[in-house]
Amino acid sequence: MKHLTTIWRQARRSSRQALLFVLCVALALTTLTAFSGFARSIALALAKDARNLHAADIVVRSYAPVAPALTQAIDRLAAQGAVQVARIYELSSVVRATDESASLFSRLKVVEPGYPFYGQVSLASGRPFGQVLAPGTAIVEQTLLDRTGLRVGDALKVGYTTLTIVDGVIAEPDRPLELFAFGPRVFIHAADLKAMGLMATGSRIRRLVLLKVSVPTQVDAVAATLKQANPDDTTRIDTYLTARSAVKRFLDNFLFFLKLVGLFILIVAGLGIQSTLTALFNEKRTTIAVMKAVGAGGRFITVHFLLLIALLGAVGSGLGMASGVAVQFGLAGILAPFLPEGLQLSIAWRGIAEAVGLGAAVVILFSLLPLYRLKALRPVQIFNRQRQEAASRWPGILFGLVTFCFFLVLVLWHMRDIRFGITFVGAIAAMILAAAGLAQLALGTIRRLPIRHLALRQAVRGLFRRGNATRAVLITLTVSLTVIFGDLLIERNLNATFVRSFPDDMPDAYFIDIQRGQTEAFVSLVGRSVAFYPIVRARVMAINGAVIDHGRESRQRRDNLARVFNLTYRETLLDDETLIQGDSLFRSDWDEPQVSVMDTVLDMRPMRIGDRIRFSIQGVPLTARIASIRTRGNRALSPFFYFVFPTAVLEKAPQTLFAALKVPTGELGRLQNRIVARLPNISVIDMSQTLGTLARLMSRLARILRLFSLFSIAAGILILISAVFATRNERMLESVYYKILGAGQRFVLSVFALENLIIGLLGGSLALCMAQAGAWWICVEKFDIAYRPFVPLSLALIAVTTLLTIAVGLFASRSIMAKKPVVFLREQQNG
Repeated sequence: MKHLTTIWRQARRSSRQALLFVLCVALALTTLTAFSGFARSIALALAKDARNLHAADIVVRSYAPVAPALTQAIDRLAAQGAVQVARIYELSSVVRATDESASLFSRLKVVEPGYPFYGQVSLASGRPFGQVLAPGTAIVEQTLLDRTGLRVGDALKVGYTTLTIVDGVIAEPDRPLELFAFGPRVFIHAADLKAMGLMATGSRIRRLVLLKVSVPTQVDAVAATLKQANPDDTTRIDTYLTARSAVKRFLDNFLFFLKLVGLFILIVAGLGIQSTLTALFNEKRTTIAVMKAVGAGGRFITVHFLLLIALLGAVGSGLGMASGVAVQFGLAGILAPFLPEGLQLSIAWRGIAEAVGLGAAVVILFSLLPLYRLKALRPVQIFNRQRQEAASRWPGILFGLVTFCFFLVLVLWHMRDIRFGITFVGAIAAMILAAAGLAQLALGTIRRLPIRHLALRQAVRGLFRRGNATRAVLITLTVSLTVIFGDLLIERNLNATFVRSFPDDMPDAYFIDIQRGQTEAFVSLVGRSVAFYPIVRARVMAINGAVIDHGRESRQRRDNLARVFNLTYRETLLDDETLIQGDSLFRSDWDEPQVSVMDTVLDMRPMRIGDRIRFSIQGVPLTARIASIRTRGNRALSPFFYFVFPTAVLEKAPQTLFAALKVPTGELGRLQNRIVARLPNISVIDMSQTLGTLARLMSRLARILRLFSLFSIAAGILILISAVFATRNERMLESVYYKILGAGQRFVLSVFALENLIIGLLGGSLALCMAQAGAWWICVEKFDIAYRPFVPLSLALIAVTTLLTIAVGLFASRSIMAKKPVVFLREQQNG
């Protein structure tokens, strides 16, 4: 009991450092509790509402007509009463008013009676969906009515038929989460599918078969039966538990992103824990020396301060859990537009318990090095006020390796992707090492500079005073600011490329699903020559005989070979394309089918000239040999294709045509009305609306990232304050000496302000250099866009960082500067 009283008394006497340690622990626990708890809460909520999210027990998905064998198996089960079936067709088309005064690109959902089996489609009238939607009718989103001026009861042309708008849709249970939603939803009865005339060969149509199993316990058995009957591995068959809806995919990716951000913040908070604990032990040097002088052993001192760490850690954990739960519900509010309507989130106590255990491990890990260094503290060094002997570097190196392994295991545990885990941890380690190297180089350079200005010279000397944490502060600030600066620069470059600086010669309207026999009519409506691009939809089935596992590929978080590709054919390169391998697009000395591959595909799977790729074009196999590899310039919005074939190979394959045009401002609406009035199967995508959606999405996600990055800045601020407190006695002694020698309060203030100015300038400048390099690499190498450094913005970021550092440093030093020499000397004499 007395021991605990002593520990509590020491914590109170070092209240500043103790508070900083508590705040660093709270920061780590806030991050862990918020992200882990939110992830588990989302998982539980989605699992609870899984049937509603898919509106069925079993979902069959395909972009091609469902194989006859599978269709027969479904029909047999339905005839036996084992399942109820509802087929759905999802496609996009331009709908229009009967007088052709308005038209709008919309997302059509053609459904059979029975949909939805679970959940409900909420209508503006409140009536049951199944009773309202009938042949010859349409149910539309309010957005369509607002933009076309139509009302319930008006007629609406869809394809080659006319339907009557009978109600408005508010929500649907299985609505896909489409970040780039290009148009409002329109529900149509399946009886009108043929009359619309939009099911042309080659059109992009998503087919779904929803099944409700009569005996709930037989869901897996029925799904297994259908999988056995399915001859096409491109057709997905999932139960409501195994299917990944668009909501699930988005949330999986977003939570994956949150985990990356959370782990990064955890590392920075850990560095803050280590720094503040080092500062706390520096403040306790006299106490430790006395304890050793009266016979206390190393084990007693280690246990003593472990108990102190446990006490402060418990307080910080409590604060972190409370704030983490608050942040968790804040995340739910931020993500509300992306979550299914009515999704109920709750506190996931298992996630919180996991966060507390992980937080304790982080506190222990980052406390090891400061505790180890207590052994090197000798009483004689303190009493004689001698400089401590230089500590060995090996403990620090060993600690770094242990930390690296710890976070590698942590990443693999959360990500379950060994390759990505190693890459992520390696990237973070490389960033920290780069920041450490640049900080050491910058500090070494400054230390050797001949400075004549007295206040500036004293400020530079202050960076290297005994017990300083300048290097730790600089590294933490640099790493944290690198992430924030890099995110901002990438967002600005994407915005400048796709939104603000739309090239004058770039097409701003895409016309899709054009049929071969419609080209002359289309050209006459447009009134000028048009370049048509054939599109043949296919899947990659094998490379050099190695079969592609589409299920495994689809689980990757990058572009992969599982998706449907748009193939095309031509004999020449596009204006922005160049060959990087091969002398010509196709070879004249090969008789077999050939294909030219975009270099982007090589990121999905290594390939080279001579390799053979087997495609499936609506069930028909085609094997082609790679004749060349292409790349493209920085024209991200121009048409491009991953796979290009000779004309003779694909000319007779099922296909549609695609055209990209530059339309004068204000003319697109009238042109769209003319085209869809005569050729209603053609869909028009207005790129200005698409880019506006992209800009809003980037802005929203960037705000979320910057919000979380502020946690790492908070850790940097805590480290900066702890550095001031750790060298409190040295700073106070310097201040007293300045005043005794005749310097005024203004000189002392200028020295401390200049010291923090140097830290802010160095941290901001180093972070900007690293951020510019990283943003350039991502924009040029990954996004394939021209890079802009945004010099005014960059200078403003450095200025803001410097001002913030000065303000925080002076705030932490205000009691030091206010100390009067006579009071300090009397305290020293009495002490």
